[in-house]
Amino acid sequence: MKTSSRKRWKSGFISYLLVITTGTILTLLMIYAYKRAILGRDVQREVQLRVDYAEKEDTILRSIVAITPNRAMRAMQSGSSASSTASDPLRWQNIFTEALVLANAGTSISSGLATSLNITNLRSGNTGDSALANPSQIFAAIPPDSGYISVGNNRSLGAGYPPALNVSDTATATSDLTYPIISSKKIYGALAQTDLNSPTLNGDNTVGYGVSTTTYPNFNRLEYPQINFGYATPGSAFVAKRNWWAFSVDLADADNDKSLVALSKRNYVLSIYEIPSQLAISASSFMSLGQYASGDAWQNTTITGGIFAGKAAVTGTTAISALASRRSMALSTNTTVGGQSFASSPFTPGTRETYQLTTGSFFPVSLASESGRAAFIPINRGADFFDRLTHSAESSVLSSTTWNNYSVGALQCAMQLDITKRTSSTNSTPTEFRFTYLKAGVRTNLVIPLAAAPEAGLTPGYIYCAIEGASYNFGTSVVDVAYGKNSSFAFQTAVTGTITFNNTRFGDPLVGVQKFGYYKPSYPFEVKSLPSGKICVAVYPKRFPAFLALLGADSTAVNNSLVVNVDYTAATGSILLSKPSIPCVESEYGVILKECDNLTTFTKGFSLVTNLRLYIGDDFNTTLFKDASPTIGVPAGYTGTAATYYPACSLFAPEKRYGVDTDPYAINFSGQIGSLASDTDANPVRPLDSKNSSGVAFASTNIKVNLKPITHPADLPPIYMMNWLVLIEERRKEYINY
Repeated sequence: MKTSSRKRWKSGFISYLLVITTGTILTLLMIYAYKRAILGRDVQREVQLRVDYAEKEDTILRSIVAITPNRAMRAMQSGSSASSTASDPLRWQNIFTEALVLANAGTSISSGLATSLNITNLRSGNTGDSALANPSQIFAAIPPDSGYISVGNNRSLGAGYPPALNVSDTATATSDLTYPIISSKKIYGALAQTDLNSPTLNGDNTVGYGVSTTTYPNFNRLEYPQINFGYATPGSAFVAKRNWWAFSVDLADADNDKSLVALSKRNYVLSIYEIPSQLAISASSFMSLGQYASGDAWQNTTITGGIFAGKAAVTGTTAISALASRRSMALSTNTTVGGQSFASSPFTPGTRETYQLTTGSFFPVSLASESGRAAFIPINRGADFFDRLTHSAESSVLSSTTWNNYSVGALQCAMQLDITKRTSSTNSTPTEFRFTYLKAGVRTNLVIPLAAAPEAGLTPGYIYCAIEGASYNFGTSVVDVAYGKNSSFAFQTAVTGTITFNNTRFGDPLVGVQKFGYYKPSYPFEVKSLPSGKICVAVYPKRFPAFLALLGADSTAVNNSLVVNVDYTAATGSILLSKPSIPCVESEYGVILKECDNLTTFTKGFSLVTNLRLYIGDDFNTTLFKDASPTIGVPAGYTGTAATYYPACSLFAPEKRYGVDTDPYAINFSGQIGSLASDTDANPVRPLDSKNSSGVAFASTNIKVNLKPITHPADLPPIYMMNWLVLIEERRKEYINY
């Protein structure tokens, strides 16, 4: 028997309106959520693109900092304008193009990195790589200028830009639009004076540092930039000249049709500061600080301000105010810098920040690599700095200032003294000097025979000055004179004033023959031997003013620097002479410096450069301007007084010793110390080590040192070492009015 049952449900209905409404709402919510997700992704994409652009832009700017000084140097070198092949890579357009390549700005991953990943069949999902082939879409001058850059010459770009330089040379001004030009013809003038004296351009309220651009057109007092590399303290005054160029960057413009990202143009100033060496101790060499070679600690030593070294090793218990290095430094645990000691490296992350937060002061230890958009470049020519004869003439140069003339101190000297002949292959006694000086701005030669006279019957050292019947004015100089011809002469000694060379004054030493006048001055140089027998050239700076006046030469305000070399060249020298050795050897010539305590007649300072060993035989530059006779005032615009001002002097030689006739017991040195050695040398330079004329080191207790930096352009000597600080800074939007 079968039975079955069926449950009966209540009847109902479906509302199509409710279903449609609910479905619509859910669909709209889903669409809204999807749209929000898409928008979020777009925002994330744009943010990431902007971050990428910012990082690439920073890398490009760093590349420009690295490339530009090299191109500026090449523009000063021989052949830079000889052909387009030589000059084209130096153009701003190609500097920017190379920066894009060097920064790998067009690709998401370099081929080298992709290879190093070692992934088989690697495929990149990034389709946004760009060739960035047109730098004119990325870099532009500041409106209303056109082209790639705006130059900081002959006009002001307005608020927020550095003081402009003046360039009267049309070729230099024109070239600066196309190439990074460094030239002595770019100077400070009236255009910069207001900016130099006004509150700083960084926006703070400190007063300007500038001094008269009329008196100091080449280098002025500027504010050190706000960077981590402490050649000087940021915001403090230092002596420099700032070459600068302005440009804008928009890295997204070339591809914004694809990326749909538009960036605001950012304005930058690229600067090359020319910085004469001015610190108490400043050298690009590897230096050992704190101890003498004997192992004794520095004592009786005062060092004001900072120290710069290519590499530095500070030993012992040493206290210095600040230390900056281009490559590296090693500090002993007992070393204090700026009052701080460092149990570990001063470059440990957080050390700088903690110091600045707790003290409010600039961190006194710094490396050049700590400033990403800055580079510090010492111009160090090494041994070439001392020798002008090792350099050939430069031609076809883009800049009006050639590289050798800019960076070699020996070539910058107004006066030149060369040994041009010697007695024989077995006797090295010099027999001829060639002295070169400036007369009305024109270089003039005087050949001085040391073993022969210009005429028979005269002793060596006489100089021709007048024909019979003519007069010559010797001023206040006391000289010996001779009148005659053919071994027949009349002599007068210790004469001065105007002398007429005729029979009335001298009688007729040779009847019926035309005669001539000669004079013998007190020469500012001569051949002199040390007690050891070493043959030297003795230089007497105090005699130069009278000697130059006798020659009718420009004064010591122009003829204020002297280079002493041996002419070993085939063209103008002697085959018996050879290029001096560095390090110096005992058998070669030396230079003796005497009669050099009072240099106040050199109102623009005095410099001596030589590639020979230098013996300082007297007190050097120990007379203040106030003690001069008659008293001499300080240079115009100088902020100090005659009671504190010595003539600005410098001595450059591969080796220096103290004493000539006898060995001194002690030395007392004030000023600045530098070195032209390389930082790659294995043996460090010990800047305070000193030797007497016999080559024996002074005892540490007999060396007294007081070193301080140069803070005013009046303290710059005629010859100095040069450094470049290359820097890119952004101009802030509050200064932009377009």
